[in-house]
Amino acid sequence: MSSASSTYGEVRHDWSRQQVLDLFALPFNDLLFTAQMVHRQHFDANRVQVSTLCSIKTGACPEDCTYCPQSARYDTGLEREKLMKVEKVLEEARAAKASGATRFCMGAAWRSPKNKDMPYVTQMVKEVKALGMETCMTLGMLSDEQAKGLAEAGLDYYNHNLDTSPEYYGDIITTRTYEDRLNTLANVRAAGMKVCAGGIIGLGEEEKDRAGLLMQLANLSEHPESVPINMLVKVAGTPLENNEDLDPFEFIRCIAVARIMMPKSHVRLSAGRESMNDEMQSLAFLAGANSIFYGEKLLTTGNPEANEDMQLFKRLGIKPEEYQQYEDESAVEAELQAKISEQESDPFFYDAAKA
Repeated sequence: MSSASSTYGEVRHDWSRQQVLDLFALPFNDLLFTAQMVHRQHFDANRVQVSTLCSIKTGACPEDCTYCPQSARYDTGLEREKLMKVEKVLEEARAAKASGATRFCMGAAWRSPKNKDMPYVTQMVKEVKALGMETCMTLGMLSDEQAKGLAEAGLDYYNHNLDTSPEYYGDIITTRTYEDRLNTLANVRAAGMKVCAGGIIGLGEEEKDRAGLLMQLANLSEHPESVPINMLVKVAGTPLENNEDLDPFEFIRCIAVARIMMPKSHVRLSAGRESMNDEMQSLAFLAGANSIFYGEKLLTTGNPEANEDMQLFKRLGIKPEEYQQYEDESAVEAELQAKISEQESDPFFYDAAKA
Protein backbone atom coordinates (compact mmCIF):
# COMPACT_ATOMS: atom_id res chain seq x y z
CA MET A 1 0.00 0.00 0.00
CA SER A 2 1.05 3.62 -0.45
CA SER A 3 2.41 5.85 2.30
CA ALA A 4 -1.10 7.29 2.55
CA SER A 5 -2.32 4.05 4.19
CA SER A 6 -1.52 5.33 7.68
CA THR A 7 -4.05 8.14 7.20
CA TYR A 8 -6.96 5.96 6.03
CA GLY A 9 -10.02 6.99 8.01
CA GLU A 10 -8.82 10.56 8.51
CA VAL A 11 -10.33 13.49 6.63
CA ARG A 12 -7.79 14.76 4.13
CA HIS A 13 -7.78 17.36 1.36
CA ASP A 14 -4.36 16.72 -0.15
CA TRP A 15 -4.77 13.58 -2.24
CA SER A 16 -2.38 13.20 -5.17
CA ARG A 17 -3.36 11.49 -8.41
CA GLN A 18 -0.85 8.71 -7.76
CA GLN A 19 -2.21 8.02 -4.27
CA VAL A 20 -5.71 7.64 -5.69
CA LEU A 21 -4.49 5.38 -8.50
CA ASP A 22 -2.68 3.28 -5.89
CA LEU A 23 -6.02 2.72 -4.16
CA PHE A 24 -7.64 1.64 -7.43
CA ALA A 25 -4.73 -0.76 -7.99
CA LEU A 26 -5.19 -2.63 -4.70
CA PRO A 27 -6.32 -6.26 -4.90
CA PHE A 28 -10.11 -6.24 -4.78
CA ASN A 29 -10.36 -7.99 -1.41
CA ASP A 30 -7.81 -5.66 0.18
CA LEU A 31 -9.62 -2.61 -1.17
CA LEU A 32 -13.00 -3.73 0.17
CA PHE A 33 -11.50 -4.69 3.53
CA THR A 34 -9.91 -1.25 3.88
CA ALA A 35 -13.08 0.55 2.79
CA GLN A 36 -15.23 -1.42 5.24
CA MET A 37 -12.88 -0.70 8.13
CA VAL A 38 -12.87 3.02 7.30
CA HIS A 39 -16.66 2.92 7.03
CA ARG A 40 -17.02 1.42 10.50
CA GLN A 41 -14.93 4.20 12.03
CA HIS A 42 -17.58 6.77 11.18
CA PHE A 43 -20.89 5.01 10.50
CA ASP A 44 -23.12 2.20 11.63
CA ALA A 45 -22.26 -0.39 8.98
CA ASN A 46 -25.83 -1.71 8.96
CA ARG A 47 -27.69 1.56 8.42
CA VAL A 48 -28.42 3.11 5.02
CA GLN A 49 -29.87 6.57 4.46
CA VAL A 50 -32.95 6.42 2.23
CA SER A 51 -34.01 9.24 -0.10
CA THR A 52 -36.68 9.70 -2.76
CA LEU A 53 -36.12 11.84 -5.84
CA CYS A 54 -38.95 13.71 -7.54
CA SER A 55 -38.64 15.40 -10.94
CA ILE A 56 -40.38 18.75 -10.43
CA LYS A 57 -39.69 19.91 -14.00
CA THR A 58 -38.88 17.40 -16.73
CA GLY A 59 -37.18 17.75 -20.12
CA ALA A 60 -36.34 20.63 -22.49
CA CYS A 61 -32.99 21.31 -20.85
CA PRO A 62 -30.72 23.41 -23.12
CA GLU A 63 -27.51 21.66 -21.98
CA ASP A 64 -25.78 19.03 -24.13
CA CYS A 65 -24.80 16.47 -21.45
CA THR A 66 -24.28 13.39 -23.62
CA TYR A 67 -25.75 10.98 -21.08
CA CYS A 68 -28.96 12.88 -20.33
CA PRO A 69 -32.40 12.10 -21.82
CA GLN A 70 -33.66 15.47 -20.56
CA SER A 71 -31.53 17.44 -23.02
CA ALA A 72 -33.61 19.20 -25.67
CA ARG A 73 -30.87 18.32 -28.18
CA TYR A 74 -31.68 14.60 -28.22
CA ASP A 75 -34.77 12.70 -29.32
CA THR A 76 -35.35 10.21 -26.51
CA GLY A 77 -39.14 10.19 -26.50
CA LEU A 78 -39.22 11.91 -23.12
CA GLU A 79 -42.40 13.89 -22.52
CA ARG A 80 -41.70 17.45 -21.43
CA GLU A 81 -43.41 18.66 -18.29
CA LYS A 82 -43.70 22.13 -16.81
CA LEU A 83 -42.75 22.99 -13.23
CA MET A 84 -44.86 20.90 -10.89
CA LYS A 85 -47.32 22.69 -8.63
CA VAL A 86 -46.39 22.89 -4.96
CA GLU A 87 -49.33 20.77 -3.76
CA LYS A 88 -48.43 17.98 -6.19
CA VAL A 89 -44.87 18.01 -4.89
CA LEU A 90 -46.23 17.72 -1.36
CA GLU A 91 -48.31 14.69 -2.36
CA GLU A 92 -45.16 13.03 -3.63
CA ALA A 93 -43.27 13.95 -0.45
CA ARG A 94 -45.97 12.55 1.81
CA ALA A 95 -45.95 9.28 -0.13
CA ALA A 96 -42.17 9.11 0.09
CA LYS A 97 -42.25 9.64 3.85
CA ALA A 98 -44.93 6.98 4.25
CA SER A 99 -42.74 4.48 2.41
CA GLY A 100 -39.76 5.17 4.67
CA ALA A 101 -37.75 7.94 3.00
CA THR A 102 -36.19 10.51 5.32
CA ARG A 103 -34.90 12.86 2.62
CA PHE A 104 -36.90 14.27 -0.29
CA CYS A 105 -34.91 15.46 -3.28
CA MET A 106 -36.42 17.67 -5.98
CA GLY A 107 -34.84 17.94 -9.42
CA ALA A 108 -35.56 20.35 -12.27
CA ALA A 109 -34.14 20.13 -15.80
CA TRP A 110 -32.78 23.67 -15.96
CA ARG A 111 -29.44 25.17 -16.92
CA SER A 112 -30.12 27.40 -13.93
CA PRO A 113 -33.37 28.55 -12.32
CA LYS A 114 -34.88 31.86 -13.43
CA ASN A 115 -35.66 34.41 -10.78
CA LYS A 116 -39.39 33.99 -11.47
CA ASP A 117 -39.08 30.32 -10.50
CA MET A 118 -37.43 30.93 -7.14
CA PRO A 119 -40.59 31.71 -5.10
CA TYR A 120 -42.09 28.39 -6.18
CA VAL A 121 -39.05 26.27 -5.36
CA THR A 122 -38.48 27.98 -2.02
CA GLN A 123 -42.10 27.34 -1.12
CA MET A 124 -41.60 23.67 -1.98
CA VAL A 125 -38.65 23.56 0.40
CA LYS A 126 -40.61 25.14 3.25
CA GLU A 127 -43.61 22.85 2.80
CA VAL A 128 -41.56 19.64 2.59
CA LYS A 129 -39.51 20.69 5.63
CA ALA A 130 -42.78 21.13 7.52
CA LEU A 131 -43.46 17.41 6.93
CA GLY A 132 -40.38 16.59 9.00
CA MET A 133 -38.15 15.54 6.12
CA GLU A 134 -34.69 16.58 5.02
CA THR A 135 -34.74 18.49 1.75
CA CYS A 136 -32.44 18.45 -1.27
CA MET A 137 -32.68 20.16 -4.65
CA THR A 138 -30.86 20.01 -7.96
CA LEU A 139 -31.77 22.91 -10.23
CA GLY A 140 -28.61 23.48 -12.25
CA MET A 141 -26.18 26.32 -11.70
CA LEU A 142 -26.88 28.76 -8.85
CA SER A 143 -25.83 32.35 -8.34
CA ASP A 144 -24.78 33.37 -4.85
CA GLU A 145 -28.13 35.14 -4.35
CA GLN A 146 -30.13 32.10 -5.43
CA ALA A 147 -28.10 29.92 -3.09
CA LYS A 148 -28.78 32.31 -0.22
CA GLY A 149 -32.50 32.27 -1.02
CA LEU A 150 -32.65 28.47 -0.89
CA ALA A 151 -30.67 28.43 2.36
CA GLU A 152 -33.04 30.96 3.93
CA ALA A 153 -35.97 28.74 2.93
CA GLY A 154 -34.35 25.93 4.90
CA LEU A 155 -32.91 23.74 2.13
CA ASP A 156 -30.60 21.14 3.70
CA TYR A 157 -28.70 19.84 0.65
CA TYR A 158 -27.99 21.06 -2.85
CA ASN A 159 -26.93 18.54 -5.50
CA HIS A 160 -24.60 19.53 -8.31
CA ASN A 161 -22.43 16.76 -9.72
CA LEU A 162 -18.99 17.20 -11.27
CA ASP A 163 -19.76 14.17 -13.49
CA THR A 164 -16.19 13.20 -14.35
CA SER A 165 -12.59 14.41 -14.25
CA PRO A 166 -11.64 17.89 -15.49
CA GLU A 167 -9.61 16.26 -18.29
CA TYR A 168 -12.49 14.16 -19.65
CA TYR A 169 -15.27 16.65 -18.96
CA GLY A 170 -15.12 18.34 -22.39
CA ASP A 171 -15.92 15.01 -24.07
CA ILE A 172 -19.19 14.82 -22.13
CA ILE A 173 -20.45 18.42 -21.83
CA THR A 174 -19.63 21.62 -23.72
CA THR A 175 -22.41 23.98 -22.65
CA ARG A 176 -21.05 24.67 -19.18
CA THR A 177 -17.51 24.53 -17.84
CA TYR A 178 -16.00 22.58 -14.99
CA GLU A 179 -15.36 25.91 -13.30
CA ASP A 180 -19.07 26.72 -13.56
CA ARG A 181 -19.81 23.57 -11.57
CA LEU A 182 -17.18 24.34 -8.94
CA ASN A 183 -18.52 27.90 -8.61
CA THR A 184 -22.02 26.58 -7.90
CA LEU A 185 -20.64 24.27 -5.21
CA ALA A 186 -18.80 27.23 -3.69
CA ASN A 187 -22.00 29.33 -3.69
CA VAL A 188 -23.90 26.50 -2.00
CA ARG A 189 -21.24 26.08 0.68
CA ALA A 190 -20.97 29.84 1.29
CA ALA A 191 -24.74 30.02 1.80
CA GLY A 192 -24.49 27.44 4.59
CA MET A 193 -26.11 24.47 2.87
CA LYS A 194 -24.73 20.95 2.71
CA VAL A 195 -23.21 19.82 -0.56
CA CYS A 196 -24.25 16.76 -2.55
CA ALA A 197 -21.74 16.19 -5.37
CA GLY A 198 -20.51 13.11 -7.17
CA GLY A 199 -20.25 11.77 -10.68
CA ILE A 200 -21.09 9.14 -13.28
CA ILE A 201 -19.11 6.00 -13.99
CA GLY A 202 -19.30 4.32 -17.39
CA LEU A 203 -19.20 7.41 -19.61
CA GLY A 204 -16.30 5.93 -21.56
CA GLU A 205 -13.76 7.38 -19.14
CA GLU A 206 -10.56 5.65 -18.06
CA GLU A 207 -9.53 4.73 -14.54
CA LYS A 208 -7.38 7.87 -14.38
CA ASP A 209 -10.56 9.92 -14.92
CA ARG A 210 -12.36 8.17 -12.06
CA ALA A 211 -9.34 8.96 -9.92
CA GLY A 212 -9.44 12.57 -11.12
CA LEU A 213 -13.13 12.92 -10.26
CA LEU A 214 -12.69 11.58 -6.72
CA MET A 215 -9.57 13.69 -6.21
CA GLN A 216 -11.52 16.84 -7.17
CA LEU A 217 -14.26 15.99 -4.66
CA ALA A 218 -11.96 14.95 -1.82
CA ASN A 219 -9.67 17.96 -2.23
CA LEU A 220 -12.47 20.51 -1.89
CA SER A 221 -12.04 22.66 1.23
CA GLU A 222 -14.85 20.60 2.79
CA HIS A 223 -15.90 17.17 1.62
CA PRO A 224 -19.42 16.92 0.19
CA GLU A 225 -21.71 15.54 2.88
CA SER A 226 -23.28 13.33 0.21
CA VAL A 227 -21.39 11.76 -2.70
CA PRO A 228 -23.64 10.06 -5.30
CA ILE A 229 -21.82 7.52 -7.47
CA ASN A 230 -23.97 6.93 -10.55
CA MET A 231 -23.57 4.15 -13.09
CA LEU A 232 -24.44 5.29 -16.60
CA VAL A 233 -27.99 4.44 -17.65
CA LYS A 234 -27.79 4.13 -21.43
CA VAL A 235 -30.83 5.82 -22.96
CA ALA A 236 -31.75 5.41 -26.63
CA GLY A 237 -31.38 8.69 -28.47
CA THR A 238 -28.47 9.99 -26.39
CA PRO A 239 -24.89 9.97 -27.75
CA LEU A 240 -23.86 7.37 -25.15
CA GLU A 241 -26.62 4.86 -25.88
CA ASN A 242 -24.16 2.33 -27.32
CA ASN A 243 -21.40 2.69 -24.72
CA GLU A 244 -19.72 -0.52 -23.66
CA ASP A 245 -21.13 -2.00 -20.47
CA LEU A 246 -19.13 -1.20 -17.35
CA ASP A 247 -17.42 -4.06 -15.51
CA PRO A 248 -19.37 -4.29 -12.21
CA PHE A 249 -16.15 -4.74 -10.23
CA GLU A 250 -14.86 -1.41 -11.58
CA PHE A 251 -17.98 0.29 -10.27
CA ILE A 252 -17.55 -1.31 -6.83
CA ARG A 253 -13.92 -0.19 -6.80
CA CYS A 254 -15.07 3.38 -7.32
CA ILE A 255 -17.49 3.11 -4.37
CA ALA A 256 -14.73 1.75 -2.14
CA VAL A 257 -12.18 4.40 -3.13
CA ALA A 258 -14.76 7.14 -2.55
CA ARG A 259 -15.41 5.73 0.92
CA ILE A 260 -11.73 5.71 1.83
CA MET A 261 -11.09 9.22 0.48
CA MET A 262 -14.19 10.81 2.00
CA PRO A 263 -14.65 8.80 5.20
CA LYS A 264 -17.34 10.95 6.83
CA SER A 265 -19.47 11.49 3.71
CA HIS A 266 -22.54 9.50 2.82
CA VAL A 267 -21.65 7.62 -0.38
CA ARG A 268 -24.82 7.14 -2.39
CA LEU A 269 -25.52 4.18 -4.61
CA SER A 270 -27.49 6.16 -7.16
CA ALA A 271 -28.51 5.88 -10.85
CA GLY A 272 -28.06 2.50 -12.47
CA ARG A 273 -29.29 0.45 -9.52
CA GLU A 274 -32.12 -1.04 -11.58
CA SER A 275 -29.60 -3.01 -13.63
CA MET A 276 -27.70 -4.21 -10.53
CA ASN A 277 -28.56 -7.58 -9.03
CA ASP A 278 -28.81 -8.06 -5.28
CA GLU A 279 -25.28 -9.39 -5.08
CA MET A 280 -23.79 -6.31 -6.74
CA GLN A 281 -25.75 -3.97 -4.49
CA SER A 282 -24.64 -5.96 -1.45
CA LEU A 283 -21.00 -5.57 -2.52
CA ALA A 284 -21.58 -1.83 -2.85
CA PHE A 285 -22.83 -1.67 0.74
CA LEU A 286 -19.81 -3.70 1.86
CA ALA A 287 -17.58 -1.23 -0.02
CA GLY A 288 -19.04 1.65 1.99
CA ALA A 289 -22.16 2.85 0.17
CA ASN A 290 -24.63 3.97 2.82
CA SER A 291 -27.27 5.97 0.98
CA ILE A 292 -29.74 5.12 -1.78
CA PHE A 293 -32.57 6.61 -3.80
CA TYR A 294 -35.60 4.41 -3.96
CA GLY A 295 -39.03 4.52 -5.53
CA GLU A 296 -40.48 4.21 -9.00
CA LYS A 297 -38.26 6.67 -10.89
CA LEU A 298 -34.89 8.35 -10.54
CA LEU A 299 -35.78 11.55 -12.42
CA THR A 300 -36.45 9.91 -15.81
CA THR A 301 -34.86 6.46 -15.52
CA GLY A 302 -36.10 3.38 -13.74
CA ASN A 303 -35.25 2.66 -10.12
CA PRO A 304 -36.00 -0.40 -7.96
CA GLU A 305 -39.33 -0.39 -6.18
CA ALA A 306 -39.29 0.53 -2.50
CA ASN A 307 -40.55 -2.89 -1.39
CA GLU A 308 -37.71 -4.62 -3.25
CA ASP A 309 -35.20 -2.45 -1.43
CA MET A 310 -36.76 -3.23 1.92
CA GLN A 311 -36.71 -6.94 1.12
CA LEU A 312 -33.00 -6.73 0.32
CA PHE A 313 -32.38 -4.73 3.50
CA LYS A 314 -34.13 -7.45 5.51
CA ARG A 315 -32.00 -10.19 3.92
CA LEU A 316 -28.82 -8.23 4.70
CA GLY A 317 -29.82 -7.09 8.20
CA ILE A 318 -29.70 -3.44 7.10
CA LYS A 319 -32.06 -0.81 8.49
CA PRO A 320 -32.90 2.65 7.11
CA GLU A 321 -30.98 5.45 8.78
CA GLU A 322 -33.23 7.61 10.93
CA TYR A 323 -33.56 11.36 10.40
CA GLN A 324 -33.16 13.24 13.65
CA GLN A 325 -33.65 16.93 14.27
CA TYR A 326 -31.87 18.56 17.19
CA GLU A 327 -32.58 21.69 19.15
CA ASP A 328 -28.96 22.43 20.03
CA GLU A 329 -25.39 21.34 19.40
CA SER A 330 -25.06 19.57 22.75
CA ALA A 331 -27.69 17.06 21.65
CA VAL A 332 -25.75 16.42 18.45
CA GLU A 333 -22.54 15.89 20.42
CA ALA A 334 -24.23 13.48 22.82
CA GLU A 335 -25.64 11.45 19.93
CA LEU A 336 -22.25 11.27 18.21
CA GLN A 337 -20.51 10.14 21.39
CA ALA A 338 -23.11 7.44 21.91
CA LYS A 339 -22.60 6.15 18.37
CA ILE A 340 -18.81 6.14 18.77
CA SER A 341 -19.06 4.16 22.01
CA GLU A 342 -21.43 1.69 20.38
CA GLN A 343 -19.10 1.20 17.41
CA GLU A 344 -16.03 0.67 19.58
CA SER A 345 -17.81 -2.10 21.48
CA ASP A 346 -18.61 -3.87 18.20
CA PRO A 347 -16.44 -7.02 17.95
CA PHE A 348 -15.93 -6.25 14.26
CA PHE A 349 -14.76 -2.66 14.91
CA TYR A 350 -11.30 -1.99 13.56
CA ASP A 351 -9.52 1.33 14.09
CA ALA A 352 -7.50 1.69 10.91
CA ALA A 353 -5.94 4.90 12.21
CA LYS A 354 -4.17 2.95 14.96
CA ALA A 355 -3.11 0.02 12.79
